[in-house]
Amino acid sequence: MQEFDMHERRMWGADGVPAAYRRGFAGLCAGAVPALLDRVAAGPGLRLLDVGTGTGTVAAVALARGAAVTAVDAEPQMVKSASERLPEVPVSHALLPELPFADGEFDAVAANFVVNHVADPVAALAELRRVVRPGGRGAVTLWPATGNHAMDLFGEVLDAVAVERPAFPSVPVAFERTPAGLAGLLTEAGWQQVEATELSWTYRVDPEDWWAGPAGGVANIGLVVTTQPPSVLAALKQAYDRLAADRLDADGLLVLEARAVLADGTR
Repeated sequence: MQEFDMHERRMWGADGVPAAYRRGFAGLCAGAVPALLDRVAAGPGLRLLDVGTGTGTVAAVALARGAAVTAVDAEPQMVKSASERLPEVPVSHALLPELPFADGEFDAVAANFVVNHVADPVAALAELRRVVRPGGRGAVTLWPATGNHAMDLFGEVLDAVAVERPAFPSVPVAFERTPAGLAGLLTEAGWQQVEATELSWTYRVDPEDWWAGPAGGVANIGLVVTTQPPSVLAALKQAYDRLAADRLDADGLLVLEARAVLADGTR
């Protein structure tokens, strides 16, 4: 578990990652936010905790719905980015499975694509449950077992330049990334009335903004790209431009299909 956590800190803690993440990857993850917040009935006066806020996407949408939002993230740079974006939202540094809040402090909790970034998902989900009042709601998302197809383009780029993919640490506690698998984690963590489903959406993004993620060191693909010598970096960008051209719409935007698993439960 320590190796996995160290990898996560390395992956998300590098300089410039929040800005690069917000340019492209944050918009992709935002596709799941409306359904996520619907599951916890985010609206006026709801005391909502946004766990793993990143650059503040969930918090911003919940705030626009009238919720009273508090947010946390495991990376100090993300905390700074979200705080600057949303000065009216208290954002603090916290690392699951330990949150700096009292039992039952919130009406609801949301965690968008967080479960796959913690070493012990059940312990993390139990901690989310702890900070929600009895009868309150929690909702989480993750990328499915079949993978995040919006990221397939990057895999094709690595293949085109014959760049080897290193073996990165995986979540130590194995579970099925399916609706049934995620529902099982919530149930094991003590959540009641658990329901899970699969989401799908289309994400359109400027191709330069999408490339900004890997080029800026975001996620595992960013660790691969940013550790290449200049000649390989240039070849990767050329391959990306060529392959991305086949996925552009009439407005010159990349068209990417995304899917996710969403589960919710009651405290």
